[in-house]
Amino acid sequence: MSLKGHLVEFRKRLMISAAAIVVAMIVAFIIADPIIAFLAHPVELVNERRGDDFAALNFSGVTSAFDFRMRIAFTLGIFFAAPIWLWQIWAFIMPGLTRKEIRYTISFVAAAIPLFFAGCYVALTVMPHIIELMWGFTPEGGVNFYDAPTYYDFIFKLMLVVGISFVLPVFLVALNVAGIMSGRTILKGWRVAVLIATIFAALATPAADVISMLLLAGILSVLYVLAALVSLLFDRRKRKRADPLLPEPTA
Repeated sequence: MSLKGHLVEFRKRLMISAAAIVVAMIVAFIIADPIIAFLAHPVELVNERRGDDFAALNFSGVTSAFDFRMRIAFTLGIFFAAPIWLWQIWAFIMPGLTRKEIRYTISFVAAAIPLFFAGCYVALTVMPHIIELMWGFTPEGGVNFYDAPTYYDFIFKLMLVVGISFVLPVFLVALNVAGIMSGRTILKGWRVAVLIATIFAALATPAADVISMLLLAGILSVLYVLAALVSLLFDRRKRKRADPLLPEPTA
């Protein structure tokens, strides 16, 4: 295909993806009320525990409520339309890939997507605890009026950070497949990985909630070790293909 043909194909798939996202955003905007109720639930829990109207979502501007819904609609729109725009991306790049590259790409995507959403779920699980910890610093006589867009940005960024952290082991395996890092190199860094996972978990969970911290740190550490073991397996297969009579290296 000529350069012009590639550009026409790219524009076509871009337009299809954009149209799918816009339609999904409209649907998400219509059904935003249950999502808003879910996001505001931790704030309601704070009020229930205190027995007063200590905390509330605040819409400070004329367009703040609309902006809040649009943020939710944009995020959910991308999520709802993901099967369409992911397929458009895949259909555009697939003709330029070899059969082996296609197999690896499908495997990595199939592993990364569930891990990302698992991380998002964990973030939503610990989110109420984080909010509870933060309002504990409010001085006597003060109240917490959470700016709704800022509140949503905090939740969205938390989900994004934890979700990406769950996908990092997949990137380690990808680096191994590309020949950049060996499985032994990844495995040797397990101490540093556990330390980083523990620090990250301590920052993402309340200091008083040790169980949540250990659970999150444990999950991240296990994912790292699994990535190292998978990389070691790939390294072993590479050695056998290179020289089937080559003995296994000693530790």
